Amino acid sequence: MEQDMFDELMASIQQMDDIVQGKDKASRAFDFPDPEVKAIREKLGVPQEKFALLLGVSKRTVENWEQGRRHPTGAARSLLRLVEADPQYALKVLHG
Repeated sequence: MEQDMFDELMASIQQMDDIVQGKDKASRAFDFPDPEVKAIREKLGVPQEKFALLLGVSKRTVENWEQGRRHPTGAARSLLRLVEADPQYALKVLHG
């Protein structure tokens, strides 16, 4: 590795460390708000129990999401975004 590239990499690592330790702020930040689970479910016009069944989660999980006690993560978050974008198509694909 050339010295210039190495120095640039080390400076980047130092900057990251400063950000993590709170000594510096990131130059930009991305905000990915949680999907509005209740609004998505109401748009479909289904009760919590059926919505949970459609998503493959428990009714308790849907309740927790809607009441803000928990937040959807990973695949559930992505699935909710798909259902939100095109509910009819998502239902067709998920459950024929």
